[in-house]
Amino acid sequence: MASKLLPSVLLLVAMLAVTVVMAAEAPIVQAAKDSFAAIAAHQKVKAALDFLKNDDANTLTEQKTIVVIPAPPFKEQARATDYLKRIAALGFKDARIDKEGNVVAVRPGTGNGPKLVVSAHLDTVFPEDTDLAIKEKDGKLYAPGIGDDTRGLVELLSMIRAFNATGIKTVGDIYFVGTVGEEGLGDLRGVKALFRDHKDLDGFISIDGPETGRIVYLAVGSHRYRATFKGPGGHSFLKFGQPSAIHAMGRAIARISDLQTPRQPKTTFTVGTVRGGISVNSIADEAVMEVDMRSVENAPLLKLEEGILKAVKDAVAEENARWGSDKLSVDIKLVGDRPAGVQPSDAPIMQALLLATHAVGVQPILEEAASTDSNLPISLGIPAVTVGRGGRTESQHSPGEWFDPTNAYLGPQRNFLAVLALVGVDGVAKPMLPKRPPRQ
Repeated sequence: MASKLLPSVLLLVAMLAVTVVMAAEAPIVQAAKDSFAAIAAHQKVKAALDFLKNDDANTLTEQKTIVVIPAPPFKEQARATDYLKRIAALGFKDARIDKEGNVVAVRPGTGNGPKLVVSAHLDTVFPEDTDLAIKEKDGKLYAPGIGDDTRGLVELLSMIRAFNATGIKTVGDIYFVGTVGEEGLGDLRGVKALFRDHKDLDGFISIDGPETGRIVYLAVGSHRYRATFKGPGGHSFLKFGQPSAIHAMGRAIARISDLQTPRQPKTTFTVGTVRGGISVNSIADEAVMEVDMRSVENAPLLKLEEGILKAVKDAVAEENARWGSDKLSVDIKLVGDRPAGVQPSDAPIMQALLLATHAVGVQPILEEAASTDSNLPISLGIPAVTVGRGGRTESQHSPGEWFDPTNAYLGPQRNFLAVLALVGVDGVAKPMLPKRPPRQ
């Protein structure tokens, strides 16, 4: 199949010495440019890029089918089962759902190359009873989760079909993974299990972002706590003088709101949810709040955590002292722990993504640090990036989420090229991704 894309690809490759430096603020080494150019010029790769473009309609149809399968955190099984069937039908007879609920399929390389994970997450933020019906208007698809991350999942399937259609042989192994627990209190449980069970993985790509050019290579760490205040409670008039769980929580929130955090590295906090009490004329016997704190670096995150935990405990002591009581207590539970991490902007995985992004005619968007599945491998020192999907998504995490499929094939094309550059193509180019010694 003749490719109309590759002449422009090769032209863009020739321009990379200028454009990538401006976008990434780091030069691309000549060896990386030469290796990528050899891959982009290969006839089977040209055919694969054509295939991905022609497969766009099929990919969109799968997107519409998968999005209506509910998959809130901890309840991803129905979607995982469906996704496993789709991957098995593409020739992965050993594909499986692991103990944590991830869907895992491995495409072996020719031997002794690096092992690269390419993933998207199965879960969404929406409750199980959410109306997931798709509405179409002005060329856009409206449905909760239509982009995040249903689009990422179907792009993995399209990439697999491109490998099957062209028979490209890679040097390294490719792990295609649908992860669980990326959203909310899922706490990255899927990717944590993946790297716990596989000590020999060398790199990680998560397809999860609203715009194709998006590249995240810095990890925002977060700690999340649930504080449950408990007291004796009682009638607001008859039992006046008893400590109140809600009053104690209010004291804690006031103390937390006065905490100071550094601007650099950016370090943040919020009391995100509160609940409690029985009625307006009752002294609350229980109140619960959930606190989120984040930073790009672990040291300020731990300092902030210390301040918040002290604020909660001091608030309980103050409420008890106010009423001369010892009946109020608080139970503090860690409900989320996402590690922070940094890596060089000129790491090989970044060079591969920048080369591939420019090659399909998209301008890279180097975002600030974010909290994604890539947090875990970055914290382990394993090269990892989270990259945007094809098309465009807006209003993520809301019922009005929508997806614009215009030129959506550019996402899988870019990610396919980046994967090939990282794992290498047999007889064409060596892997850009270094092979690491297995972790203990």
